[in-house]
Amino acid sequence: MGDFSLDPPVSGQRRVKVIRLQHPFTTGSTEKSFFDAASSWVWAKCKSKVDEMKGWDLLGIFLPCSRWMRGYNCKEYLQVDLMAGVTVGVMLVPQAMSYAKLAGLHPMYGLYSGFVPIFMYAVFGSSRQLAIGPVAIVSMLVSNVLGRIVSPSEDLYTQLAILLAFMVGVFECIMGILRLGWIIRFISHSVISGFTPSSAIIIGLSQAKYFLGYEITRSSEIIPLVHSIINGADRFLWPPFVMGSVLLTILLVMKHLGKTRKNLGLLRAGGPLTAIVLGTIFVKIFHPSSISLVGEIPQGLPKFSFPKEFSYVKSLIPTALLITGVAILESVGIAKALATKNGYELDSNQELFGLGVANVCGSLFSAYPATGSFSRSAVNYESGAKTGLSGITMGIIMTCALLFFTPLFEEIPQCALASIVISAVLGLVDYKEALFLWNVNKKDFLLWIITSVTTLLLGIEIGVLVGVGFSLAFVIHESANPHIAVLGRLPGSTVYRNKKQYPDSYTYNGIVIVRIDAPMYFANISYIKDRLREYEADKSELSKRGPEVERIHFVIMEMAPVTYIDSSAVQALKDLHHEYRSRHIQIAISNPNNDVLLTLAKAGLIDMIGAEWYFVRIHDAVQVCLQHVQRIIEEQYQVVNKHSNCWETSDEESNSMLQPLLRQNHSQLSSSYDIYL
Repeated sequence: MGDFSLDPPVSGQRRVKVIRLQHPFTTGSTEKSFFDAASSWVWAKCKSKVDEMKGWDLLGIFLPCSRWMRGYNCKEYLQVDLMAGVTVGVMLVPQAMSYAKLAGLHPMYGLYSGFVPIFMYAVFGSSRQLAIGPVAIVSMLVSNVLGRIVSPSEDLYTQLAILLAFMVGVFECIMGILRLGWIIRFISHSVISGFTPSSAIIIGLSQAKYFLGYEITRSSEIIPLVHSIINGADRFLWPPFVMGSVLLTILLVMKHLGKTRKNLGLLRAGGPLTAIVLGTIFVKIFHPSSISLVGEIPQGLPKFSFPKEFSYVKSLIPTALLITGVAILESVGIAKALATKNGYELDSNQELFGLGVANVCGSLFSAYPATGSFSRSAVNYESGAKTGLSGITMGIIMTCALLFFTPLFEEIPQCALASIVISAVLGLVDYKEALFLWNVNKKDFLLWIITSVTTLLLGIEIGVLVGVGFSLAFVIHESANPHIAVLGRLPGSTVYRNKKQYPDSYTYNGIVIVRIDAPMYFANISYIKDRLREYEADKSELSKRGPEVERIHFVIMEMAPVTYIDSSAVQALKDLHHEYRSRHIQIAISNPNNDVLLTLAKAGLIDMIGAEWYFVRIHDAVQVCLQHVQRIIEEQYQVVNKHSNCWETSDEESNSMLQPLLRQNHSQLSSSYDIYL
């Protein structure tokens, strides 16, 4: 600490102790261009990371599976990995066929989507418990967009679904390589939690045709679906409805028992297979003509073929991006949660790359977009999976199904597959989340309502886009209207905190202390200036101490939370400085970080405001400002005293009343500085 005084001290005042703020040097001779500085920083960072890595670490970047392979403990992991893989694999086979039907594809394409992508993800993915393959929401998105282009009965529909998988994979790979996973952060939790239950309702209604026995309109909007269901009521068939309802009830009971009782955990995984087996047995015995069946499924593995119909790429880009976003949110969210529970770190960008490779390679073998499944990943984790070997085991189960068991799938009832889809999406309808958001944050609840209602009325794609749009609008609004706090001093300390949070804190007459809790840039600087003018005009005398003055003389800006300041904000500060100067108000800056201080120095604001008005601590600024407030009152007193000595009046009573008042004010000034510091 060193002694620092703006001017020689007035008689009776002591020097204040102020920690000197280190000002940056702004000489242009040592500055590099932006591109030189950026390239040097990137090169240095990459070099330091490579130097820190060992051979296994470098291999882990390209082949994440090597991380768990090199330390694999056969005695502890092999049995649980194999059991988990078999359990989820058995669950995946009927689900894959069900979700393919939801996507408007033949069930065999669901099996293909659970074949190559699983093996590729086991090699290139970073999560050891994530189970990937077809999922309900992505299947619904595929159906929505392709249904507008071509009829599902045409071969072009299938080709476009495969092309969509290729495009999604490319986007995911690019995002992983360029480390763009942070973009997904702009889709808030409220948007996803609002979009999910509405999507589940639409998905459930879209499967109603297999229960009711008649065709309904294909749509991602609830009104056409409900209208179509009501209009076709005269064609209702009892057999598929009864069978579907019974199988759905069995699935829900098994899922509930598997979740609530640990010793019955396998029931949850075995539910889909049970529904398929029971439905097939019923059809084999009774041969009901009103119940539609899956039909022939080609036996054998899919052949290699490059995606076709690239002329449709432009029209598929928006949907591919949407599927990429939804898939990443679902997969990365689940993978991170599972990684935390199992005590290992997960690289989100590596996860994106692994999902991308899985989809690109899958599209070469007739797969449609695949991603991480919440239900299958949960079963995989609960079954004890420790490494990616469980995923490889799932792929082996799917391989065996394609090679040997497809003839058994021909007489599976369509209503059995529909019951599997409905039981899966019913768990997504969770309105407790809405109540939670209502209690925690009304703005998030509003966003949930907007996304949910829009998804129901206008479709899944528009619902997500509207939700993201409102989410970004809220972010922009918060950014353009940052929190600014008036600070007061906590009694018995030199700590300054928000007066609203600490009502017992006190301020000083003639001084306003504000803290700006956000970066200062073009979008919010007008709001900040307006708020500063409001604080200057505040005439409240509550909890104020110090020498009494009639107006504000100093504005202290605490800039520790200001991480960035742009040229618009710098110009606004210049204008504010000139505006204050015209009203004899001095700005003081407290605790700016080095980048902000350097920007202010380059803009000439340090010299304009005065280097002596930049402080390390708020208390230092207050000490100096209080000293100046006292000096201002001293000068006013001297002026008044000088004029009073020149008064010549015959009214002795008036002089006798004025002189004691002036002497009292002078005696208070002599001790005020020490009292209030």
